[in-house]
Amino acid sequence: MTDEVIVRSGFRGLRYVDGRFDQVLEPGRYELPRRRLLGGRVATVDVVQVDLRERELNIKGQEILTADKVAVRVNIITHFRVTDPVAAVERVSDYSDRVYSDVQLAARRSLASMNLEAILTNRNQLSEDILRDVEGVSAGYGVQIIRADVKDLVFPGNLQDVMNRVLTAQRLAEAQMVEARTKADRELLEATSRADAARLAAEADAEAKRIRADAEVDALRRLAEAAEAYAQHPALLRLRELETLGALGANASARLYIGFDKHVNE
Repeated sequence: MTDEVIVRSGFRGLRYVDGRFDQVLEPGRYELPRRRLLGGRVATVDVVQVDLRERELNIKGQEILTADKVAVRVNIITHFRVTDPVAAVERVSDYSDRVYSDVQLAARRSLASMNLEAILTNRNQLSEDILRDVEGVSAGYGVQIIRADVKDLVFPGNLQDVMNRVLTAQRLAEAQMVEARTKADRELLEATSRADAARLAAEADAEAKRIRADAEVDALRRLAEAAEAYAQHPALLRLRELETLGALGANASARLYIGFDKHVNE
């Protein structure tokens, strides 16, 4: 006589003969012959199937006191999977219940060491503390805790109202701070722009004055050179006078007044 068992993918089968663990069965089809022992007694063969897939465990409504004596109700979602099916079945009576109690106790220890402000500002730290606390313990009975996330934190009603008012005040203060910072930045930018404009105007005015001064110096230098040339060569001065007279004579509206020395014979 034989029995047949199928171990599905994602599972492992623990084979027991007369209540004693015999071997781990990989996924597949197995025949389980009934062994005949000495004295004609037939051995009993059983297969316990263990699910190795990742599973989710929701730990709800755990009311815990924080370090500053505030009652907090917390919901935790835990993801885990069996890594050692023999240890998971042999070392604890129900590994799912054991994961539940271990995560619950870890959450209590973690919350009891944190004050309310720390919990509100760093919920991820709470999840990390719980995971770090249980992962070593669960490995001892063949289970890996993958995540232990704090899903919800519920506070007493009056405390919730106070928190809402505090959060509203914080948001208002943050908005006012942002507005003040934006205004200060805008005023600084405008002041910088005005300063830059004044600096550029001063630089342009100084450059214009320098150009005018250079032009005046150059004009004086040329006049000095011309005067020196006329002094050394009087004919050049006479030629310049004739050119000037010629130019004036071409202008119909020009009037020339030429003085003659008056000789009076008495």
